[in-house]
Amino acid sequence: MNPSLSFKHINKLAIPALISGVSEPILSLTDAAIVGNVELNPTESLAAVGIVTTFLSMLIWILGQTRSAISSIVSQYLGANKLEEVKNLPAQAIFLITSLSLLIIVATYPFAQSIFKLYNASELILDYSVDYYKIRVFGFPFTLFTIAIFGTFRGLQNTYYPMIIAIVGTLSNIVLDIVLVYGIEHYIPAMHIKGAAYASVIAQLLMAILSAYYLLKKTDISLKFQLPLNKEIGKFIGMILNLFVRTIALNITLYFATSYATGYGAAYIAAYTIGINLWFFGAFFIDGYASAGNILSGKLFGAKDYKSLIELSNKLITYGIVIGFCLGLLGSLIYFPLGKLFSQDEKVLGQFYKVFWVILAMQPLCALAFIFDGVFKGLGEMKTLRNLLIISTFLVFIPILLWLDHLDYKLYAIFIALTFWIVARGFPLIIIFRRKFIPLSQKE
Repeated sequence: MNPSLSFKHINKLAIPALISGVSEPILSLTDAAIVGNVELNPTESLAAVGIVTTFLSMLIWILGQTRSAISSIVSQYLGANKLEEVKNLPAQAIFLITSLSLLIIVATYPFAQSIFKLYNASELILDYSVDYYKIRVFGFPFTLFTIAIFGTFRGLQNTYYPMIIAIVGTLSNIVLDIVLVYGIEHYIPAMHIKGAAYASVIAQLLMAILSAYYLLKKTDISLKFQLPLNKEIGKFIGMILNLFVRTIALNITLYFATSYATGYGAAYIAAYTIGINLWFFGAFFIDGYASAGNILSGKLFGAKDYKSLIELSNKLITYGIVIGFCLGLLGSLIYFPLGKLFSQDEKVLGQFYKVFWVILAMQPLCALAFIFDGVFKGLGEMKTLRNLLIISTFLVFIPILLWLDHLDYKLYAIFIALTFWIVARGFPLIIIFRRKFIPLSQKE
């Protein structure tokens, strides 16, 4: 057995990646939990956080694909013992992606109200959405900067420093959320939903500063942009474009889900906000093992060690199913108390409790889909991921959503359609992987 595929070594990569991964949804979950319990208009505030979080997640996932692309290239060169050839790539990638993020701020800031009207937001929910977004969007470049550095660390087979950075960012966000949303009498005024936005931006800035510090101090990779462009920049941009198209398809799914939930009414979008943020939490939790798959598959592929690739996939399938069942079981044990963390509104909780079991039941399926997403990103197979997600979105999710919505299933329609979408994403990846690499492993 390859020692790098031992349970201990996989967990050494996966557990820190898991901790750093859940920091992203925890930022949004914290905002939702704090804002959902304010005295003034808690349901509308929670709905606004859900709408803006969905839109920002779309932007972050589209441009945040730099993490996977950088990790794939760096890990493959590491496996081939040619790391020196791509040392200037991360700085060039970071410059490119942060420049694009600034352009997106300029392009979206003046049109925030029009953007959130597309999500069916209106009246007070629309006002809160605009207020929240016009502050939180300024954390966008810091988030992308941090994500790109995390990708570099992953390529170097290091998930420890991203974990430290994520823990600091998450804890600071929780403290700042409480202080800025509720205020401190005589010292800091209560800022309501704007306070939650400021808390997120400050936490994102802190994480960016720590990311730069650890990369410069703990590796010999520079953040200085230098010409000429690295020979792999074309491959990097190609990966990004494929992942860009893929992520647009992913976010069309989330747009339809959020838009339909908003159209059902304030209680429904608030319940959906709780549910989808818990779904994101599960996804990013599982992302620890997806990251291990990404990191190790890239290195093994670069070394042309196909037998170990098959061994890795078999282990990850087992881990994914076990983790998914554990998440589902944990959620069932705290089913009712969990909802009350986010809202005290009986109408909101009633709608949430109706559909939360669907989210829990899909966790093993999500685990398999997300883990093999990570493996294929490590292999650089971005076209396969792109094509499969387009098919899953347009031929599976949207038709099922429209059909079940017509039957008046409301939130059930959304989460059942998401379940079939996950199945359509995950199982074909396992089949494609085994068909390609089992014959190659037998030739070794």
